[in-house]
This record gives sequence, C-alpha cells and structure tokens, in this order.
Amino acid sequence: MRATFVYAGIDVTDSAVFTGLRGAQLAGRASLIDCGALPARAGQREPFRELIAALERALDLHAHRAGSLPKLAPYLHERTAGRIGSLSRLIRQAAIEAILDGSERITKTLLDGIALDHLAEEHYRPRNPARRRTRPSGR
Repeated sequence: MRATFVYAGIDVTDSAVFTGLRGAQLAGRASLIDCGALPARAGQREPFRELIAALERALDLHAHRAGSLPKLAPYLHERTAGRIGSLSRLIRQAAIEAILDGSERITKTLLDGIALDHLAEEHYRPRNPARRRTRPSGR
C-alpha cells in the first residue's frame, strides 16, 4: 500500500515528537515545512489578494459587491497578520453577521466589528479600539 503521512503541529521541533528513539527515527525521515503567513506580495503576484478574491467568489450574499473585499487586501492582511485561518474566520463570521442583520453584504465597518483569534487580535491594534466588539466571533 502506498501512503504519505502528513503530520501537522505547532513548534514540533521543540515538542516530544522528535525526541527519544521513535522521535529520532521520525526526525530522520521527515521534512519540515514552515507554514507561516501568506505574503501580501510574491514577485509580481499578490497571493493574499488572490485568496481574498477566491473566498469572495464563494460568498452567496445578495447585496455584496463583487471586488469589494480584494480592495481591502492591505487592511485584511494587517488585520489577520497574513494568516489564512484568521482570514477565513473573519470573512465567514462577517458573512454570517451580514445574513443575520439582513444587509447581505460585507463592508469594512462590519469587518471591524468582528473579533478574531487571540493571535490576530494581538497583532492588530485598531486606531479606534472603542469601535471593536468585546465578544468573541461566533454565536
């Protein structure tokens, strides 16, 4: 049977995964791939903006203007520190809020009101923190 094993974790080199006899065997066979933040630019490409456009195309909000989220790419990159998971959560929660409030569109004002994961919130400090909600995203 052919198989490829993929292990994912945080700080695996500092954990028990690579220690001991079995850890040494795994360390000798594994290649580490650092999955850091998605860059705003990579040469002539803008991978973060391209990802935002793809996420926007998947939205089914009746009043949302196509192309409005990619225009917010610098803000969204700063807000999420370029992390795909944080971006996905932000857009997903904004879409849920837009459906629940009946607006059916995502705006920067709506995005500003969505609380993200702790790491993203620590990275992003808005100019007017009084505008931020204190409840975590999700209902």
